[in-house]
Amino acid sequence: MLKQVLGKVLNKGVGGANGGERILRPCFYIPTSSLHQGQVHCAPRSFFGVEDFLDDDNSRPYTYQKGKKSKNPTKHISFKNRTGAYMEPFTLDVFISKRFVSASITHRVTSKQVAVAGTNSKDIKAALKSRSDIPACLAIGRILADRAREADVYTASYTPRERDKFEGKIRAVVQSIIDNGIDVKVYLD
Repeated sequence: MLKQVLGKVLNKGVGGANGGERILRPCFYIPTSSLHQGQVHCAPRSFFGVEDFLDDDNSRPYTYQKGKKSKNPTKHISFKNRTGAYMEPFTLDVFISKRFVSASITHRVTSKQVAVAGTNSKDIKAALKSRSDIPACLAIGRILADRAREADVYTASYTPRERDKFEGKIRAVVQSIIDNGIDVKVYLD
């Protein structure tokens, strides 16, 4: 409504009683020097200062969309990319540092952790000699598989991070999970 009132004032202008008199249009003058050779432009502005939150294509007024627009809006998204999170909803994440080992199974759609096991927890820490060797990795895999079965999760997918190689301790954790009844699909690029 405010936009319509301001539009009428901007279109009619401010004039006297006689129609032939000079018409003044309210506007902000924006002096520019480089692009338009220093000419003064009459640029009617919105009341709110941001053109009433119009999108780039002026199709949805009074809304604000925070998401980024695609560089190529006609780009085809494959069926696998669209449905992968729903067809294989659980992912395995394994983190190994010099001091401890941790692994978790996460639901991809809701981002909730279904099962978690790590050598930093009190119950596991007391039973292990070392918190970062191969037997610790095997124990983490066994405990994580038990907790995942309690949560009714029997399949998961695993993609190693870019810096990780699928060997050694990471392979021991994943193999231990597979041996204890969880079907893990490993995607190596």
